[in-house]
Amino acid sequence: MARFTPEHLAQWRREGAVLIKDFFTKDEVAAVRADFEQVFGRTSGEAEGIDRKKDGQVGRFHPAQFKGVTQIPLDCSPALNLIGLHPALMEFAKRALNTDALYLYQCQPWAKFTGDADYDQPYHCDFVNHTLTAPSENPSGNSITILCYFSDVTDAHGAMHYVARTDSEKIAGPEATLNRDPDAHAKLQAELMPYSRSSAAPAGSIVPYGIDVYHRGTNMTAAHGHRFAVMVCYKAATDNAISFHAWPFHHEKPWHLIFNHATPEQLSCFGVQPPGHPFWTETTLRRAQTRYPDWDLTPYREAMRLRAAE
Repeated sequence: MARFTPEHLAQWRREGAVLIKDFFTKDEVAAVRADFEQVFGRTSGEAEGIDRKKDGQVGRFHPAQFKGVTQIPLDCSPALNLIGLHPALMEFAKRALNTDALYLYQCQPWAKFTGDADYDQPYHCDFVNHTLTAPSENPSGNSITILCYFSDVTDAHGAMHYVARTDSEKIAGPEATLNRDPDAHAKLQAELMPYSRSSAAPAGSIVPYGIDVYHRGTNMTAAHGHRFAVMVCYKAATDNAISFHAWPFHHEKPWHLIFNHATPEQLSCFGVQPPGHPFWTETTLRRAQTRYPDWDLTPYREAMRLRAAE
């Protein structure tokens, strides 16, 4: 509990979002930042940002906004590959979702640079591409997205803006994000804007929010600016209604960098069966060791022996 408080959890449940400053240590931030620089190869954008809006328009989505998005595992150190599985981050997600078993269904490092795109977006809710149905009335039946900053983020550096659930419910439910009528869309944006809250915060801060929370990306206007962030999404391990990545589909990525350094609990967030699970036999252990020669399978072997001795 050292990195967050009961009030942080209470605010997340009440408002759907909470800003927690300085969640990660300076050493953790420095290690992840070094990996960002290695992976993306730059820390500087253009002198001026791009603004594609016309008078009276709200932000809009376009592909250029997402060209700095990638996903783990990446060819770098364990710092960036495992930051989404930080024990304190997992603990917050467990308590927020009231579950002991998590599944990490999205972990995306995202680098933004001034001048690469007009990053200004409309207010929207994420449930549309995280589930085929709708957000649950019970927060434990939804998921939690945690935006993690690894560079200092001001409003000039594209801080995410959001509207607390206690404010948005006065205007519209999350289903209003589905309305494609231009006039209704503009009206929704105008009504939400006065309740806008900024997530601007120093490097190492996090912003957990729900899939039913209105939020939007804002533009990068800082001269030569950059924003390094990681999007981490957790759900209860038993909740099949929510998904995003199918991790095995990306089997050609350097998964050994995660398996060689992660704990069994961290690996369980990818769907790897924990030590003691009947899946683990001499045959499956041998096959897994062949796939990841440097993976320390000792906990799995010891648990299998204890199960056999019972």
